[in-house]
Amino acid sequence: MRTSLFSAFAAILAAALLTSCGTQKDSNDFGYEIKDRVIVYNTPERPSDQISMIGFAVDPIDTVRVGFIGLGMRGPSAIDRFTYIDGVEITAICDLYPEKIEPVQRLLERRGKARAAEYSGEDGWKKLCEREDIDLVYIVTPWLTHVPMSVYAMEHGKHVAVEVPAAVSVEECWQLVNTAERTRRHCMMLENCVYDFFELTTLNMAQQGLFGEIIHTEGAYIHNLDPFWDEYQDNWRYEYNKQHRGDIYPTHGMGPACWALNIHRGDRMKTLIAMDTDAFNGKKLAQKHGEESYLNGDHTTTLIRTEKGKTIEIQHNVVTPRPYNRMYQVEGTEGFANKYPNEGFSIRTMGRQIEGTEEGKALFENLDGEAYVSREMRDALMSEYQHPITREGSLVETAKRVGGHGGMDFIMDYRLIYCLRNGLPLDQDVYDAAEWSCLGELTRVSIENGNKPVEMPDFTRGDWDKLDGLKLYIK
Repeated sequence: MRTSLFSAFAAILAAALLTSCGTQKDSNDFGYEIKDRVIVYNTPERPSDQISMIGFAVDPIDTVRVGFIGLGMRGPSAIDRFTYIDGVEITAICDLYPEKIEPVQRLLERRGKARAAEYSGEDGWKKLCEREDIDLVYIVTPWLTHVPMSVYAMEHGKHVAVEVPAAVSVEECWQLVNTAERTRRHCMMLENCVYDFFELTTLNMAQQGLFGEIIHTEGAYIHNLDPFWDEYQDNWRYEYNKQHRGDIYPTHGMGPACWALNIHRGDRMKTLIAMDTDAFNGKKLAQKHGEESYLNGDHTTTLIRTEKGKTIEIQHNVVTPRPYNRMYQVEGTEGFANKYPNEGFSIRTMGRQIEGTEEGKALFENLDGEAYVSREMRDALMSEYQHPITREGSLVETAKRVGGHGGMDFIMDYRLIYCLRNGLPLDQDVYDAAEWSCLGELTRVSIENGNKPVEMPDFTRGDWDKLDGLKLYIK
């Protein structure tokens, strides 16, 4: 199955390189042109009033004052999680609809917190961003509002945490990058899947060298949304799927995959190629809404090659009846990790010297790597290589009790506040937000141009190798 998939992509890539060059297209500052049968995205020069955000940190903020925008599907649960984090003051809350406000105020009261300042209506979010007593604006709204709100908040001196995807076009990605660099404010996308316990443990194992050199990663968002379409305000998510081809929701798969490969921390994504199926079920979904057109393919697959010769595969599917699957995989020269549908590790240790504790070394006698380790050994590895950021106090127990996709949402929020309070670089920076979100446009452009390869923009503007690997900072 894997061989045939890669063969198909190889055939498409070869065909693309044999077709005519086409004409120059979309060659504005943030667009692309077709050169020698390859779609080449521009990487504009950094303006003189901007400074790279690589490794950026601000002075410690003892009490982080937060304003929340969006009290719909995910906003109230985020506010509830924040009430369990020390050093937080929930200063203001906002939603388009005023009736969303009071249930959240009652939630705060139940948790022993003060009622927050209230904003609603079309411009309520602007008034929230303009307050002087807010350090962080937390944005949980439909996708098309993410960049306008994030930019406005940063321009008013606020750090930003914004739901996924952070942006829906390459130009919007550049808006986030340029605004963060100019205002010197954090802009973190709220990608929770990097904080899943399995992903964090696998990341630590990879960084400890258990899998050898990581050469390939995979991720996906495969989630049948049939039970949920009607829950989105004004059908905004259905409307977006209806109007756009490509992988429009890539970040859950991209985040863990890019972390394992140290993207913009020693390597960068260079070339992308994407393909999709027809909208078989998508058109059936449109017919239920009395419409005929539906652009998003039922299944979209993307391959990416990095500067250092590694590869990433990402998949998107929200309309076919199959089990939920984030398909997190890490493949190295000496081992392998997989999350869906089977959670496990395969590691070759014969002839290798394994570093670590004596208990840890004892786990690795004469493994040939040709099969998953036993369930007992898997559990022992999960304990031995628990990521350091989750070892603090009772964080894991609190995360599982408070919840949020099994606890990873709580760890995400906790780490955001922890880094701000301790003056540390955030786990995710604005370049992560741009790199992981830009697939929405890049995959569409590849597909609509006959599956041509795309040379991706470098949002770091040449700074992708300034850091020596991913580091999640602990004071």
